[in-house]
Amino acid sequence: MLIKIILIALVIFMIANLFMAMRVMMKNDPKDGPMSKYIGRRVLTSVVIVVLILVAIGTGLITPNPRPY
Repeated sequence: MLIKIILIALVIFMIANLFMAMRVMMKNDPKDGPMSKYIGRRVLTSVVIVVLILVAIGTGLITPNPRPY
């Protein structure tokens, strides 16, 4: 159950970074910093989510759906 909460929190963090990048892009204010900072965080968070899912499946913390056939 804890692993699912962590994954949900990471997905929310990833979506928040996406919207922060959009806000920086729309405002075009140099004081806010580059948009690539938020996009880079989003990509890194995506990588962490995929690795965490693979580790959780490998250790048996979560189980994937059975085959459909």
